[in-house]
Amino acid sequence: MSCLTVVIVSWNVRGLLTACLRSLLADLASTELATEVWVVDNGSSDGTPQMVEEAFPDVHLIASRENLGFVRGNNRALNEILDRESPPVDYFWLLNPDTEVQPGATAALVAALEAHPRAGIVGPKLLYPDGSLQHSAFRFPGLVQLIFELFPLPARLYDTPLNGRYPRRRYEGSQPFAVDHPLGASMLVRAETIADVGLMDEDFFMYCEEIDWCWRMREEGWRALCAPAAHVIHHAGQSSGQVQAASFANLWKSRATLYARHHGPLKRRLARLLVRIGMQHRLRNAPSEMTEACHQILQAWEEAA
Repeated sequence: MSCLTVVIVSWNVRGLLTACLRSLLADLASTELATEVWVVDNGSSDGTPQMVEEAFPDVHLIASRENLGFVRGNNRALNEILDRESPPVDYFWLLNPDTEVQPGATAALVAALEAHPRAGIVGPKLLYPDGSLQHSAFRFPGLVQLIFELFPLPARLYDTPLNGRYPRRRYEGSQPFAVDHPLGASMLVRAETIADVGLMDEDFFMYCEEIDWCWRMREEGWRALCAPAAHVIHHAGQSSGQVQAASFANLWKSRATLYARHHGPLKRRLARLLVRIGMQHRLRNAPSEMTEACHQILQAWEEAA
């Protein structure tokens, strides 16, 4: 019997986490897997730890006094699990607290990795709460994706391969398809892959960590998949939306680290130029809370490149 461990890192989204755990535990119960669930609370002030202890006593809780961020929070749980002698884990599912697992999603994700031995990571088909498609996987970012992020372009181009998207028709089938990386909101990872590649890089506080991880997996010969038969609702941005300016800065600082790690000197210089032009344009009309964020981003890109 395969063993699956789910890790959820949460910060001040008690209501969403409650719905997530209920949906997850219901779906886990429908499988033949040996399962366990861990919640890492990042110093929430909304009573999340108490809720988990009272409503979900079988869930392993790590109540951090500080906000560790997405990567350090997940790694703290993964290190604790991997350091123990038993039971051995075959698969780890890193799941956001603002998700709701739909029936059959767990089995579909595990089946995708079992059917593709060199696939190290798989993501589901993500849906918005109204049932519409949320792009769940992307191509590795280059210069063109930066242009889409920084400058206004025709709306019809945003939902295309130019912007790193896979065709919507790929999500309509039932068979897994190869991708560069899934969205970090839901990632089922083979334990063997983690042993080979290592954990997520803690240089990324939040954002881009899954891209870097999948890039490193690719370099070691592992593939990434999207399993459209697995459906997960994603209430996007519920944690990061609480601190918009800080989240904006974290996103672009993480991108600076990502491009420095995975692109050559010429592409890095061109990327730095695009970001400099884009951020300077934003500074002309930025509200006061965003001004400091833009300056932090410009500094990060200068230092990283």
